[in-house]
Amino acid sequence: MTNPKTCPVCGALVKGRSDKKFCSKKCKSIDQYEHRQKTEVFYLEVDRQLKINRRILKKYNKSGYAIIRKRELTGEGFNPKYFTHYWKSKKGDVYLFVYEYGFLTKNENGKDKYVLVVWQDYMA
Repeated sequence: MTNPKTCPVCGALVKGRSDKKFCSKKCKSIDQYEHRQKTEVFYLEVDRQLKINRRILKKYNKSGYAIIRKRELTGEGFNPKYFTHYWKSKKGDVYLFVYEYGFLTKNENGKDKYVLVVWQDYMA
């Protein structure tokens, strides 16, 4: 005899097929809804941070090329872990991009800095 299974949503006894997970269609629907909500929240958080990063990069890179201290950007909420794509230069430097605004991490004289650029046609 097998151990009785309980519904992960409400804790009720699950009757029926051996591979059945939920006690009812309602509990199955609740579980799917909760899973979808968690997934949507993740995507909304990523999108929010990408928009923040783009706004900050645009603010500090008005001319198309700039060098700025890392702590200045991170102090405004910039998070370098969130980017949309990258480009590798002929020198081997990897620029991370947030939409059309890119940045490269550099260390000059013991200070962490970002080189800010704007996407160019030759980078395609």
